[in-house]
Amino acid sequence: MVDPERTDPETYYDDYGEREWERLDRDFFHRLEWEATVEYLDAHLPRVDESDDPPRVLDVGGAAGRYSIRLAEHGYAVDLVDPSETQREIAREKLREHGVADRVTVRDGDVRDLDAAAAAFDATCCLGGPLSHVLDADERARAARELRRVTRSGGPVFVSVMGLLGAVMITVQYAGRVESGDDLAVMPDLVRERDYTPDLAERHGVEPAIFDCHFFRREELVDLLSTAGLDVTEVAALEGVAGLRRTHFEELDERARETVRELNDLLRTDSSLADVSPHMLAVCRA
Repeated sequence: MVDPERTDPETYYDDYGEREWERLDRDFFHRLEWEATVEYLDAHLPRVDESDDPPRVLDVGGAAGRYSIRLAEHGYAVDLVDPSETQREIAREKLREHGVADRVTVRDGDVRDLDAAAAAFDATCCLGGPLSHVLDADERARAARELRRVTRSGGPVFVSVMGLLGAVMITVQYAGRVESGDDLAVMPDLVRERDYTPDLAERHGVEPAIFDCHFFRREELVDLLSTAGLDVTEVAALEGVAGLRRTHFEELDERARETVRELNDLLRTDSSLADVSPHMLAVCRA
């Protein structure tokens, strides 16, 4: 029998430790997620004026603090909220190392209950997939409403999730290779149900390859956020055209990698590409 604790997101990220800090800078593929997300943050966050109090930004599911640190370095006052004690400890350590510990508050919290006043933040980030870790549909709706509630009217809200088609296509691409063969058997049921759970793995007699996760279609994400009262202005493919290759980018020279970046930039908001990207980002207004 599969141990449900192994796939519980909080337990998973406790065990994942420093690897979550390293993930977005691990290789070319993972840097695409970081680079595209940062580009949208820079384009849509409220401007910092040294004569005023710094804008307040909530980093929901901020984990080891990659985004919080960058926000603090650019003058924002940040609240990092995460349910993993290990990730919060790493975040505090990284904040001290980068000299911004006085600009970021780190606390326990969950996207479904943000424990903050209405309109408390000038902008809200929910990056890397916190909504994907909420399996119950009603609780996902509640979480989306929380993102809207705590953000001031007109403030930007950034939400990235894990894409269903990207997960399926990557699994098919890598079927039969090390650490990927078992996943193929669960894919038809994942497409039908969209939730990766211990039950799903057990039904197919395999060990869970990942944590509990809901995989989104683009239309589903837009509907969820819109129903919560958010105005979705863009949905972007983060890894986009690189999604199926995923690895071996070191075999390409720098010029070729720059071409991949350029192609991703050109096609990023194409609705079809966003729907097949491993991660998609919705840019919204509260």
